[in-house]
Amino acid sequence: MNIGEAASASGVSAKMIRYYEEIGLIAPAGRTASNYRFYDADSVNRLRFVRRSRSLGFSLEETERLLKLWDDKARASAEVKALAQTHVRELDQKIAEMKAMRDTLADLAARCHGDDRPNCPILADLEGRPLRQKTAHQGAAGNCCGD
Repeated sequence: MNIGEAASASGVSAKMIRYYEEIGLIAPAGRTASNYRFYDADSVNRLRFVRRSRSLGFSLEETERLLKLWDDKARASAEVKALAQTHVRELDQKIAEMKAMRDTLADLAARCHGDDRPNCPILADLEGRPLRQKTAHQGAAGNCCGD
């Protein structure tokens, strides 16, 4: 099949297929007499493997390692499991970092009146100015746009 058909069958865009070939992640496609790329079923399966690996957040380097393990029929599954577990730990760390960012932004948004006044704790935080602590007159929402 040609590159467009391989892209459609694998879910990987033609541009990404060419890129993966360029960086050596996948072997270069065969060529017809008129120099058009052609792909067989094995190539499409490999592209699907790459697409799924990338959709799970594996880096290109990790995907390359997974491909090598997939190709090695004498591999130990322990190596594959270790790679997956390392990736899970990295994802957990990223999730914790993103949750902290989300919580900070939610807190800043809750402190902002969102009205016609120019003072804004969100912008103050981005600027690096310390926010005032909540006071009794600010109420539960902790709006402190009077910075």
